[in-house]
Amino acid sequence: MVRLSRTVRFSINPDARSQGCNGFGGTPAIDGLGRYYELDVTCIGSPTPETGYLIDIRQIDRVVRSTVIPIIAEACSLAPHTPAAFVMPSVMEALSESGLRPIFAAARWKLTPYHSVEMERARPNRVTLRQRFDLAASHRLHSPALSDDENRATFGRCNNPNGHGHNYQVEVAVAFPLSQTTSPPPTYRIEEVVDQVIIRPFDHKNLNLDTPEFADGSGVIPSVENIARVFFERLSSPLADALDGGELASVTVWETDRTWCTFPA
Repeated sequence: MVRLSRTVRFSINPDARSQGCNGFGGTPAIDGLGRYYELDVTCIGSPTPETGYLIDIRQIDRVVRSTVIPIIAEACSLAPHTPAAFVMPSVMEALSESGLRPIFAAARWKLTPYHSVEMERARPNRVTLRQRFDLAASHRLHSPALSDDENRATFGRCNNPNGHGHNYQVEVAVAFPLSQTTSPPPTYRIEEVVDQVIIRPFDHKNLNLDTPEFADGSGVIPSVENIARVFFERLSSPLADALDGGELASVTVWETDRTWCTFPA
């Protein structure tokens, strides 16, 4: 079994113009003050022996452009204040009833580079909101349980006595039940909690010297693994209190564009 994902880029234009042939840049192409979106479609199954394909990705493109884009375009036109989470069930239904049905597993609608909404076919009554944040901090990886030589051998340049810095990205995933009596939280409410609990205490700080969670001698080593866990533990209760019915599903921390960790897995 494999998990295959395909990103389909498109624009919803104010005059409903649908021209464009550059799928990499988005089709339809953006026109005027259009809205640019991306939709990640995930399929799970076994590739066929004849082609090695799970599915021809062009079929995913065709399904999204013929069934999903009209749904999103109508919502943008007729109900622009509707939360994207309320549009997702219709998107999921269209994808589930298409030719992708046997293998379609999930969809993620990226409304901005930092905010997205996703659903899994196996969990039709649950939506996950994802919001990313930037955070700059410095740290040093050093274990008191190891000798200086062992620390240098284990952590290399990350054991530099004066530390080093990262431009971290932090993605908070909040799961929310979808029903007629509940509504997903607005993005700004998630941002308020994360700003208070994570950004203000940790941004532009030396994690080893300025934060009790990672303090030398009493805190945990500020590896990306521990940072993801600590952030999750700090956010879990405040988000649950602030978001009626919502719960923190995971926190992902990117140390660089090549290294990141999600907690819980």
